[in-house]
Amino acid sequence: MTSPTTQLSQAGVSIWLDDLSRERIRSGSLASLIATHDVVGVTTNPTIFAAALTDGESYAEQIKELAAAGVEADEAVFQITTSDVSAACDIFEPVFSRTQGVDGRVSIEVSPTLAHDASGTIAEAKRLWDKMGKANALIKIPATLAGLEAITEVIGAGISVNVTLIFSLARYDAVVDAYLAGLEKAQAAGIDLASIHSVASFFVSRVDTEIDKRLEAIGSDLARGLTGMAGLANARLAYDLYEEKFATPRAASLLASGANRQRPLWASTGVKDPNLPDTLYVTELVAADVVNTMPEKTLMATFDHGTISGDTITPHVAAAREFFVQLGSVGVDIDDVTDQLEREGVDKFIDSWGELLETVNAALEANR
Repeated sequence: MTSPTTQLSQAGVSIWLDDLSRERIRSGSLASLIATHDVVGVTTNPTIFAAALTDGESYAEQIKELAAAGVEADEAVFQITTSDVSAACDIFEPVFSRTQGVDGRVSIEVSPTLAHDASGTIAEAKRLWDKMGKANALIKIPATLAGLEAITEVIGAGISVNVTLIFSLARYDAVVDAYLAGLEKAQAAGIDLASIHSVASFFVSRVDTEIDKRLEAIGSDLARGLTGMAGLANARLAYDLYEEKFATPRAASLLASGANRQRPLWASTGVKDPNLPDTLYVTELVAADVVNTMPEKTLMATFDHGTISGDTITPHVAAAREFFVQLGSVGVDIDDVTDQLEREGVDKFIDSWGELLETVNAALEANR
């Protein structure tokens, strides 16, 4: 009997862990998940690093060295996070080689305070990439309007990118265009297109949380009958758009020149509603060439009792379109929802970044 995570991998889904800490690296936990649970990548964000840094013991030695060197908190965070991501990249090197660069990826995010600063994001992305010097790193850039410009420039410089905080189909469409424009810049500069990889992180559970709240407020039977369905419908239409965008003549020309598709990545896949199955955003979003980045709790639930039944996206695209027609008919404005979620997503990461800086600053001061 193969495990559900192995079945998921065989169905074309790359399993990435949505968590990283120095303790996980040093204890062998990360290597174990690669060996036993089919994990082939890792994503991080400011919230994850803020949680990791509360465990001061794993970082005590480096904090002491940075304090002795008189380093300020923001530079210390840069040094600490790039150290962890570089170490994780080394652990994933065999996966990276085996999959010819498709997987074995570790993501690190530019400071969320730069979310609306294109030039600042570009500079920070290049600095992170140069500091780590790891071909299997991915630089996370948010899909804000300023982020779109940055994505094109960073891809154009030959840097692999994880585009994060995507909520709407319209913004996802623009993200793919930004990626293709970046590939065209890289091609013009003589960069090997095959060396550039990208994923587009489409957030799932947060869409359900916000839309379900609005449906409950409306209170009609029709509205309540639509709860728990928006996140899946939105992601399924994103996958349909992915297939459409990479079948265009523009994309086909780049692919023929060695470029890689920018794979959809399902993020925010931990189920927040206790009335829904805890593997919902895994088992119901299966299709070829996607990534699912899971918190450890979701990964373990999938490994334990996930039921993988082949493609659960493309057979449901028509139903997903009909869902949004019904959603509009009961008075939920999907554009308003996704605009709000993007603002909240940036704000949450900025808050976590602030917590991270405060934690590191306190640790530095304690060692000065």
